[in-house]
Amino acid sequence: MESSERIELPASFEDVSIDHLVLLIADMLERLIAHNDQIPLVPEGLTRFHSRAAPNISVLDYLRRIVRFTNVEKACLLLTLHYIDQICARMPLFTLSSLTAHRFIVASVAISSKAFCDAFCTNSHYAKVGGISIVELNVLEREFLRIIDWDLTCTRELLQEYYVNLVRTHSSGKFVIPTTQQSSSGSSDSEIEVDSGRSRPMSPVEGNSHAGHPPVPHGASTILIDTATLSPQPSQGPTIEQNMAFAALRESMDQS
Repeated sequence: MESSERIELPASFEDVSIDHLVLLIADMLERLIAHNDQIPLVPEGLTRFHSRAAPNISVLDYLRRIVRFTNVEKACLLLTLHYIDQICARMPLFTLSSLTAHRFIVASVAISSKAFCDAFCTNSHYAKVGGISIVELNVLEREFLRIIDWDLTCTRELLQEYYVNLVRTHSSGKFVIPTTQQSSSGSSDSEIEVDSGRSRPMSPVEGNSHAGHPPVPHGASTILIDTATLSPQPSQGPTIEQNMAFAALRESMDQS
């Protein structure tokens, strides 16, 4: 039987154990995926990140595998959440689902590690850990960078904001950042609480109208999005390639 005892976490994401951070991120992503899997898939919504079938590994186990075999840094794991928000803002039809999550995660970790870490793995290693071919990872990497327009930077303050919201909205409610830690860290209440208007836990299915911006269309839910400086790509009809891929995907899903 799972313990209901609350677990105190450090005020700063740099100090949290990577095992706890993985639990927090996986919980958020799995709730996001459960919501987005209910959104009907349309041909123009297909991307390079879509697989024919959902991988036979949970997001939690997938993240643990990546942490174990790539020694990824905590900031890079949190950057995955930032990149989800960035790409969802630019591509409103894109959703993180059971068909896209795993490829997105491994591409994000590979890109962020190479961009910001002194030590990182080769693409062949990331591909092997992620369970895809190196050719596929190279394609995903190029597509990822194209969509995000090479805007890989993110402030430490925003990563901290993601971390605090992960703790606050965890589905079990068992994680907490004690007030005494918040005070001793030198951060003000406004810095720790991030958004005083969101005092209750926020479900991922609620979307986000942060800073006065409307929720992402089609019911797709994001994490902590602020689209003030983003320019969504114009809506276009499905290409021949997307229509063919969509037909193949639907056929494979019907057979499974």
